[in-house]
Amino acid sequence: MDPIKTEIVVIGAGPGGYAAAFYAADHGKKVVLVEREPRLGGVCLNRGCIPSKALLHAAHTVTLARESAHRGIAFAEPQLDLGKLRAWKESILTRLAGGVSQLAQKRNVTVITGRAYLEDPHTLRVETAAGQQFVHFDHAIVATGSKPAMPKAFDLGNPRIMTSTEALEIEEIPPRLLVIGGGYIGMELGTVYATFGSEVVVVEAADTILGGSDPDLARPIAQRAQKNFKEIRTKAKVLSMATKGAQIRVVIEHEGQQLEELYDRVLVSVGRIPNGDDLGLENTKVTRDEKGFIIVDDRQRTEEPSIYAIGDICGGVLLAHKASREARIAVEAILDEHETIPEFVIPAVVFTDPELAWCGITEAEARAKGIPVEVAKFPWAASGRALTFDRPDGMTKLIIDPETERVLGVGIVGHGAGELIAEGVVAVEMGATAKDLALSVHPHPTLSETIMECAEVFYGHATHTLGRKRAE
Repeated sequence: MDPIKTEIVVIGAGPGGYAAAFYAADHGKKVVLVEREPRLGGVCLNRGCIPSKALLHAAHTVTLARESAHRGIAFAEPQLDLGKLRAWKESILTRLAGGVSQLAQKRNVTVITGRAYLEDPHTLRVETAAGQQFVHFDHAIVATGSKPAMPKAFDLGNPRIMTSTEALEIEEIPPRLLVIGGGYIGMELGTVYATFGSEVVVVEAADTILGGSDPDLARPIAQRAQKNFKEIRTKAKVLSMATKGAQIRVVIEHEGQQLEELYDRVLVSVGRIPNGDDLGLENTKVTRDEKGFIIVDDRQRTEEPSIYAIGDICGGVLLAHKASREARIAVEAILDEHETIPEFVIPAVVFTDPELAWCGITEAEARAKGIPVEVAKFPWAASGRALTFDRPDGMTKLIIDPETERVLGVGIVGHGAGELIAEGVVAVEMGATAKDLALSVHPHPTLSETIMECAEVFYGHATHTLGRKRAE
């Protein structure tokens, strides 16, 4: 095949990669997008964000049916057809990936399917089904993402030991499922399997589940999970695993005891590692840290002037929307626009039941860094809309600078928290004050009102709850 000459080549077609390719093309650049998988969209679309949310929606439907009897609406026990469920989930992925492909075509982005390898700072070799394709480029953006971590001690070569990738295929509903790791992936997938009928045990080494979030916001999730899961064990550790017939024998250390238990399947969700090997990075000046993440500056530049990197491969919070934002930063740096890059607010959402979302600084982070803050909380038990959802177990929380009254952080736990957090992002990004939120009229009855009333709590005059009067 004849070599291709392009201005920008993007390696990886996930939410960071295709966003970078499209943004560069929109600015008149000739772009080549290389993806090793036959379907665009990366992990997020194919083996992460989208399929997991589809399954969580299905699980939520089951929960609604089961919990409606006390409202006077009774259903028969839901019948689960895994074949149809997988087909429905797959139809979503196919439709979204097809949309990305069409957008690439309409933008005149050249898409090459194959494994990419950097021969030098300006040459990419792509191993395609038809042979080797060489791409000569002015600039490259590495967006190869990450993959689930599988510690060697757990890697027995047994398909009953799963990462999130296999768990999302939902081949069966195992009678007994062990989830190693109480982070957002473990808790989300644990919710799915528990709702569909598995007896789920979660083992988490830390003191609490959902590390990184404020404990008071994670508490309603833990309380509900305690009802739906068989058990959540914190301060616990898996010592060993071994195959025993059609099950997995697991030795767990918890509360000073060693427990030997049998599980039908095990989900390992202990983090993710970067896809930085076998890319030919050693043929460039690109450097990586001790964990394998590519080191970049605030404009996504590596040590190699022609190469940029974005998304999970760079570390930090491994979230799709962070990758999409960094895509624009990298392209603008190549275009030599926006000399200074301000810090941007990255929201986090955990799609458990209830959902958890936060942005800006958390209360725990502020306390740890010695940053003076005041905290306002509004309980959803005082929200009429939350009660109509039959979900008063939520809370809205504002982290506020006591001197300027600026909103430094927002945390929400409850039904639809992921949809509500965007207002918090805008408030923190724009430097809004608590008064700005308190004086902004919110529609009634909505869950969004809880943000307004939380700001009113700060001043001691929330309509639907009592709060201390703030000293003038």
